[in-house]
Amino acid sequence: MPILAARNLTKSLDSGSHRVEILRGIDLDIPSGQFVAIMGASGSGKSTLLGLLAGLDTATSGTIVLDGVDITGLSEDKLALVRGRKIGFVFQSYQLLPTLTAEENVLLPYELSGGDVSAGVARARSLLESVGLGDRLDHYPVQLSGGEQQRVALARAFMVKPPILMADEPTGNLDSVNGAHVLDLLITLNQREGTTLVLVTHDTALASRADRIVTMRDGQIAGDEIRDPQAA
Repeated sequence: MPILAARNLTKSLDSGSHRVEILRGIDLDIPSGQFVAIMGASGSGKSTLLGLLAGLDTATSGTIVLDGVDITGLSEDKLALVRGRKIGFVFQSYQLLPTLTAEENVLLPYELSGGDVSAGVARARSLLESVGLGDRLDHYPVQLSGGEQQRVALARAFMVKPPILMADEPTGNLDSVNGAHVLDLLITLNQREGTTLVLVTHDTALASRADRIVTMRDGQIAGDEIRDPQAA
């Protein structure tokens, strides 16, 4: 059974006198441990699809089963519980809390899940060491560069050992050098933790590192390529 499955997924919005079809009949199975890059032009529906798969938005019709849980029609409270336990997120804009240190930002999802604080501190520090920020534990976001902030966000995403990691243009706000560094760290951490990675990007170099490329066009899947990233 796939860790993430969508069936006949649609998303539409009413806009004045007409309805805008954003997603049209998406069927998608993602096996556990796969690194999937979702690509497409602006407006193709790729970010909308990611939001639905993550339970951040609700579909107009269709079903989504996430790690054995049918999230279709769940209340927001129940969706929040599923997201907290099963999904790590990496956003383009970092989404760090400015009043928390790097260590505290990484610890936050663990504390919200009710985990033991002492064990959480050890894991948070280990993750920050893994992304090269072991000497920045007590630094606030304003004291960190963009690349460093995104590395804190990476560590936070893996904090609760989620089975699925979702990333929306994770290198979009970074220069090419920092972007490449963050991508290398993301893939290394993902392989080490054994996580399924679903990533939205317009960057072909980034997508070339994936096991599979799903191409969106006009709200539908226009291409689905299983590939060998080692051959790229």
